[in-house]
Amino acid sequence: MKRIEAEIAARPPGATDGQGPLPRRVAAPAVLRCVAATARLLARRRLHLPRERVGLRLRFGDGTSARVYRETVVGTAPVERPCVLVVGFRLRAVRGLGHALFRWESLLNTPLFAGFPGLVSKLWFAHDEHGVYRGLYEWDGPDRAEYYARCLWRVLELVCVPGTIHYQVLPGLCRDELLDRWHGPHGSGPARAAAWWQVTGHG
Repeated sequence: MKRIEAEIAARPPGATDGQGPLPRRVAAPAVLRCVAATARLLARRRLHLPRERVGLRLRFGDGTSARVYRETVVGTAPVERPCVLVVGFRLRAVRGLGHALFRWESLLNTPLFAGFPGLVSKLWFAHDEHGVYRGLYEWDGPDRAEYYARCLWRVLELVCVPGTIHYQVLPGLCRDELLDRWHGPHGSGPARAAAWWQVTGHG
């Protein structure tokens, strides 16, 4: 894991486009370690589900919007290398009531991410107008965030429409900065599909 994180850290800041999943032989053990780490966090009562951001609706650069339906926060030390990670995907064969069922079931997925090193928080977004789900995370360390995203890919690909898994790492940015100041295109200009991760306002 350290070797792969070092390779990721050596890339220029923001160089995340086009990076696919890590090999299964790397991702599978990482997810198992995460499950064990999550159990320890739960035992120590270091996982929290605050309500302040639940219900918040954000607009994105591709013209869509989505509502926060859950927040997960890890009790941790002060963040030294803040970054934001945005993950997007579209589930296979989920329609209508299936979306509500997924939102309830998704709480059971917490062990698949909460124990990865460096996680600070996650905002869970309901599907947007095109059926795309997003997770907006804050991490301590862009290399750790990308390592997680490329491991998570192996889990998501089991249930997602092929070609719909994407992620973007934004180094040097805290989550609340992104939410409170907004980044990316503003105003009513043409929507850009490539800007699916850019927060353009509260809606």
